[in-house]
Amino acid sequence: MSGCLITVEGIEGVGKTTNINWICECLAASGIRYCQSREPGGTALAEEIRQMLLTPRDEQMSDMTELLLVFAARAQHLHQLIRPALARGEWVVCDRFTDATYAYQGGGRGLDISLIATLEALVQKDLRPDLTLILDIDPEQGLARARQRGAPDRFEQEAVSFFTRVRQAYLARAQAAPERYLIVDAGKSLREVQAQISSGLAQFCERRAALPQSPGEVSHGA
Repeated sequence: MSGCLITVEGIEGVGKTTNINWICECLAASGIRYCQSREPGGTALAEEIRQMLLTPRDEQMSDMTELLLVFAARAQHLHQLIRPALARGEWVVCDRFTDATYAYQGGGRGLDISLIATLEALVQKDLRPDLTLILDIDPEQGLARARQRGAPDRFEQEAVSFFTRVRQAYLARAQAAPERYLIVDAGKSLREVQAQISSGLAQFCERRAALPQSPGEVSHGA
């Protein structure tokens, strides 16, 4: 079976970690080889950049610095982990990817979308996720959940209005390309959320199985 990139997106408090672990259990039960990762991060060097991005500090980080650090971490992640895994025919399940950049730095920070698109093309070439799940929740509910985990990181300290813009950016991207996205109502119970994910994954796998592939062909995203 060819490689596949599945990304899971959403604002803080949507339950990404729990549901990504469950997705991986489903893949393992189906005999699919996979690796699990996250962004920013996924490699030793990219994790160091993650700490720079998330740690609150006295010196204010400029929006441009933030954007470039995100793509620097992504470039390393792609080089060291994602592309080699896809080349081996593995599925990669990633906690956030470039949709998060469009949502957080584009929607939240208000940076020029065309600039993000330019960096996306530079760093990723033609690689895009095969499927993106957006765990969607009301920002106030999500932040209330997130802040129960402990001290907020640099992003979690943002106002509700910031996450409202982030959420709107996510939903706009899903509306523009519905064939790649699955929107999941993350405000429901865990059982209901996982039922939505299970149904969406089953439909995705059916569509994928129906696609013609040459022997040995590896998909690197559409």
